[in-house]
Amino acid sequence: MTWVDKYEPKSLGDFAGQNKQLQKLKEWYESWSPGDDALLLHGPPGDGKTTSVYALANDKDLELFEVNASDDRNKKDIEDLAGSASQQMSLTGKKKIILMDEVDGLSGNKDRGGVSAIIDIIKNTKFPVVLTANDPYESKLRSLRRYCEMVDFGKVHLSSMTAHLANICKKEGVEVDRKLLKRIARKNSGDMRSAINDLEAVARGKNEIKKEDLEALGFRDREKEIFEVLKVVFKTMTAKTAKDMAHGSEKDPDELFWWIEENVPNEYKKTKDVARAFDELSLASLFKARIRRRQNWALMKYYIALMTAGVALAKDEKYGGFTRYRPPQRLKRYGRSKGKRKAMDSIHDKIGKHLHVSSSKMKLEYFPLLKIMLENNEDMKEHLEKDLGLSEEEIKVVKGF
Repeated sequence: MTWVDKYEPKSLGDFAGQNKQLQKLKEWYESWSPGDDALLLHGPPGDGKTTSVYALANDKDLELFEVNASDDRNKKDIEDLAGSASQQMSLTGKKKIILMDEVDGLSGNKDRGGVSAIIDIIKNTKFPVVLTANDPYESKLRSLRRYCEMVDFGKVHLSSMTAHLANICKKEGVEVDRKLLKRIARKNSGDMRSAINDLEAVARGKNEIKKEDLEALGFRDREKEIFEVLKVVFKTMTAKTAKDMAHGSEKDPDELFWWIEENVPNEYKKTKDVARAFDELSLASLFKARIRRRQNWALMKYYIALMTAGVALAKDEKYGGFTRYRPPQRLKRYGRSKGKRKAMDSIHDKIGKHLHVSSSKMKLEYFPLLKIMLENNEDMKEHLEKDLGLSEEEIKVVKGF
């Protein structure tokens, strides 16, 4: 059994964090009567939306009937499954609650009948209905929101995640510095399920977690993470979702910018959507230039907002289907020049301490001079090797500059 399943909350009292949201869920259920609105729980993956409904059903001894709207998408499927369940008493005699999971998985015109079917169920159900969604503010759900009371689950707080991970380690007999658990929690940015998976990956079969155990974990998820960020930025229609995903990522903002820049034409098919997206990226570039010039890091929030929320809202409607995202060409060029850049940094470390100049000034003013001196003075190579400690490879870099 995985640790996610082993430590899944079986009762509302077992949850780490989300206290206000869970109280709202409990109060809504206890006061619900036929004709009332459904409850729409929304927030990022791994925040406990679906689990909370299971926990409520367990606490109240309810029969839970679940439909996943992203799997059963059309009107007929939803009516056949949830429609009848919303009218029929439980065979066991228990009270019932209906869970319609991932309603934002319905996609546009193709599944429009699914939204109307859900609304009809909410209007006529004899039992309380709970819906879940990652992004409830998509235009396709506008009519559905009018029949729902909304509860924002949001991300699980860092301290709550860390405490829960520490409790799991205690039960599993694993010793670990709390700072390392905090790193796991921060890396997963409010996604408790993912954090527990990461904890199990580094802790299972061990009596202690060490700092070096986390390094392989970060490397393993590096590429997977960027594709998840791109998927959210390009697919969502809300600014907050796009920004939150970027802030939860461990990607360097500049690298994230390159990934988004590279893949705008892959995702957006309409010329005007592409043009608007690149307008937002050009504004982001202006803010990045101001940050560098003025060293005003308070402007970073605008840089990130323009490259994520700006690009997300540049499209008129969400594009369906799978998009194969490709690494930015700039990263490939950086990879090919990695050896040269490393040599240039080493040269600066060796010579810069004598000249007291920045690396940019050395490359701009001193490298051309050193190149000329090497070409015209036979003793210069020996001087650079013996007196300044440059290697043969570093001297070749200077010559080829």
